[in-house]
Amino acid sequence: MTGDLSGIANTGDYATIVQHHAEQATVLPAEAFLPVAEISAPPGLTNLPARGLLVGRDEALSQLDTQFTGPGETVIQAVHGLGGVGKSVLAAHWAAAHATDHYPVWWITADTPATIDAGLAALAAALQPSLADALPLEAQRERALQWLATHDRWLLVLDNVNDPADIKPLLARATAGRYLITTRRSTGWHGLATPIPLDVFDRSAAMQLFTRIVAHDRTRDLDGAEELCTELGCLPLAVEQAAAYCAESGTTPRRYLALLADYPAIMFKETAEGGDTERAVARIWHVTLDRLRDYPAAGHLLRTLAWYAPDAIPRDLLDLTADPPTLLHAIGRLAAYSMITIDADADTLSVHRLVQAVSRTADPDDDHRQPQDIEYSRVRAALQLVATLPSWRNTAGGTQNLRTLLPHIDALIGHSLPEADNQFTTLLLNQTAVLLEDQGSVARAIVYLQRAFSHAVLVMGEDNPATQAIRSNLGRAYQAAGDPGRAIPLFEQNLAARRRDLGEEHTDTLTAWNNLAAAYQSNGDPARAIPIFKATLAKRRQLLGEDHQDTLASCNNLAVAYQEAGELEPAITLYEETLAACVQALGEDHPDTIASRNNLAFAYQAGGDSQQAILLGQRNVADFTRILGADHLQTLIAHNNLAAAYLGARDLEEAIPRLERTLTDHDRVLGADHPQTLITRNNLAAAYQLAGNAGQAIPLYQRALTDHLRVLGQNDRRTRTTRYQLAHAYQSAGYLIRAIPLYEQALTDWEQQLGVDHVETMELRDRLAGVYESVGDRERAIPLYEQALADRERVLGVDHPDTLTTRTNLAYTHRVDGNLRLAIELYERTLVDRERALGDEHPDTLSSRNNLGAAYQIAGNSDQALPLLKRTLAERERVLGLGHADTLITRAILARAFQEAGDWALAILLWRRNLSVSVQLLGEDHAETLKLRNSFACFYLAAGSAEGAVTLLKQTVADTHRVLGEDHWLSRKVRANLAAAATRIPPAKWHNLPNS
Repeated sequence: MTGDLSGIANTGDYATIVQHHAEQATVLPAEAFLPVAEISAPPGLTNLPARGLLVGRDEALSQLDTQFTGPGETVIQAVHGLGGVGKSVLAAHWAAAHATDHYPVWWITADTPATIDAGLAALAAALQPSLADALPLEAQRERALQWLATHDRWLLVLDNVNDPADIKPLLARATAGRYLITTRRSTGWHGLATPIPLDVFDRSAAMQLFTRIVAHDRTRDLDGAEELCTELGCLPLAVEQAAAYCAESGTTPRRYLALLADYPAIMFKETAEGGDTERAVARIWHVTLDRLRDYPAAGHLLRTLAWYAPDAIPRDLLDLTADPPTLLHAIGRLAAYSMITIDADADTLSVHRLVQAVSRTADPDDDHRQPQDIEYSRVRAALQLVATLPSWRNTAGGTQNLRTLLPHIDALIGHSLPEADNQFTTLLLNQTAVLLEDQGSVARAIVYLQRAFSHAVLVMGEDNPATQAIRSNLGRAYQAAGDPGRAIPLFEQNLAARRRDLGEEHTDTLTAWNNLAAAYQSNGDPARAIPIFKATLAKRRQLLGEDHQDTLASCNNLAVAYQEAGELEPAITLYEETLAACVQALGEDHPDTIASRNNLAFAYQAGGDSQQAILLGQRNVADFTRILGADHLQTLIAHNNLAAAYLGARDLEEAIPRLERTLTDHDRVLGADHPQTLITRNNLAAAYQLAGNAGQAIPLYQRALTDHLRVLGQNDRRTRTTRYQLAHAYQSAGYLIRAIPLYEQALTDWEQQLGVDHVETMELRDRLAGVYESVGDRERAIPLYEQALADRERVLGVDHPDTLTTRTNLAYTHRVDGNLRLAIELYERTLVDRERALGDEHPDTLSSRNNLGAAYQIAGNSDQALPLLKRTLAERERVLGLGHADTLITRAILARAFQEAGDWALAILLWRRNLSVSVQLLGEDHAETLKLRNSFACFYLAAGSAEGAVTLLKQTVADTHRVLGEDHWLSRKVRANLAAAATRIPPAKWHNLPNS
């Protein structure tokens, strides 16, 4: 529980930090590799439960027959009604009657996503029994979904669906068969399923059911039976239980009525759900247990079962209840009175929810529900769950075991008030949370750990070792959720306690140091993390040796910290050394070895070696899939990391489909709010943006920001980054007014959290000034640029590339503001500095030369402008290429310079050359081509050819609307130029030539 944060993997700009733990490999049989479409269902495959008696449901059966008559079409029916109304009995009878029309006919308890997953996994195991113990639940569930999607003629019965949203993914993926749904929900089915309401029995049907159970083998006294059915609300479940009691005990209906009157279920009189239904079931429970008074073990068993989920309760959760013979007898007696249902094939039990609700509700006036008995059963249920939990986190069997137990753990915790927690429920909360966090269910783990920690502090005190262990686990969970700000104080408190109690060189103290450093690292503070990682590494080498797993983890963590601090060379060296040591000490397939390889891949990518990063990433995906399974958290992260490597290499054709698939898998396995899912969604948005697809990028960024704020909070660095990315996406798409408030908020946050001199803060200040300038707000742009320039000269130096960029931006803003003298001074100074620092032909130097020539041209100084622009064009064509965007800009500016000088022939030649090159290299619909066509039309208008301008602008308006949308800034500008051309009003002189 105090484990080390070993195997932290830096996933760079497009991913996150990954923690790895040991896992046993699973060897899959050959059947696992068969295409799912080629697997046939065994003849007669079904798992329908025992059907019980069905009476009075002819109309409902007829409705189902009518709705399911259309061959070859997907039919989804939802039978809804109160709990205990007989929905499941109806569904089981109808499915059994039509079993020859469908194969397989498969029953799935569907009250929670977990039980749906378990039912799908059971179907996969039934289709391929040899894989039942070889694959984790997620893989078996996915295999079942694929099988259903590629076959028809099957029937799935989804029993007791609580939320239609829980089954929407299943219905969307598997569309070739038929579904019969039972549910208490009467709403939420529009567009999803055809609802069939099922009401309680009428009196005649209730009497028919009661009579068939009571008098099936002999004549009975039925006096009072009709009144009894009425008292029970004609609820089928209640009628069935009352009839079973009368048949077993020989009690008359009239006597049963008297017993109900004497023992009302007081605790359920005012409950909202079901109203009289729960009252009737409560009365039946009491009377039935009176009949079982001679066998107390039955009551003990029922009270224990009441704390678990109602369905699929494993028999091994009852081992502490009684010795095996007594337990078997108790199960048989309860089943005889219809209080529980036995699934012999699955070796599980089920109890109706209302029976459970009454059974776990203390009533001092009811000797079957005494408070001490109820509490004893809760403790016993918690102890049994703790004893049954897997002992190790990442084994395939342990993962499957955890998923089997989770519905029952959730049920017990949900039914227990926090103030009633004890050492056993706290132990259960802590151990379950550790397993959940390893499975990626971080939010769920945090809720459990917070509750466990509160109880531990209250009962055991702050410094108790058990409290420290829970505190450490809670800190790890906060860190995994991307909230290191909450993790750091917990780790600091633990460290202080362990230094005081255990000494500086105890392994637990070193683990506490390591955890604290990792939290600093996650909080974006490598300067604090690196010295701690160094000291911890030295101590572990001294005390544990070079090849110890904790020592290797320290090497890895220090390398991550170096990389985050921008020190790539020592990071890569340490990654390479750590990988070699992991291979030697742990083996090629150990998860920490793969994690180390993953870290090295991202270091290569950060250093510009994308191909090496991709090769390592491909190997990691293959290794994790083989060892941990396709849906394991680390496998999903490896897929995301590989896609990010392709994105870093600008291989969008490979990156985008991978990210789309990876995001789908993250949503399905981890959930929409998992930090890793948020990262993947951001990566996909970034890929769309790089591809020029703002229509897909912006909605993803918008959702990502909303999710980050809700899940991680305003101050998380990933939230800040996402806000910046959305602002940049708006800016790139021309939505500058939307971008400004986001940039302003981001700048405020970064100044407060990173400081005014942080490189990211200065970069954001420069970018915000640029957006102000773009919307014409130069009163705010110029002071912001001047502040950014002063800060960068002071912090970075006068020759730093970022400093020269800000000076260029400030010069451009003065130029468009009409202050040509100051603009030319800044351009001249920047050109001199870049020639000295970068050389004559560096792209940035060429940009400075171009900008200065444009400024000379606008100032009317053709003698200085034309030679400078001719030189720049020749150099850009040679260095950058004919069709480079900067080359196109210089060619356009030179054309305008010739135009101003009166040389129209050379000007039009350059314009036509520009447009031809852009169409050839970029395509007709590229934004740069559309901008050039607009500029060419304006040239025609300035030359007096309004007709040529109007013709070209009309086509450009249509194309910009189609490609960019009517609200894009270029679309608006082209429309304005067309209006000017149509009235033969020449546009303003070219004052706003673009900066390069």
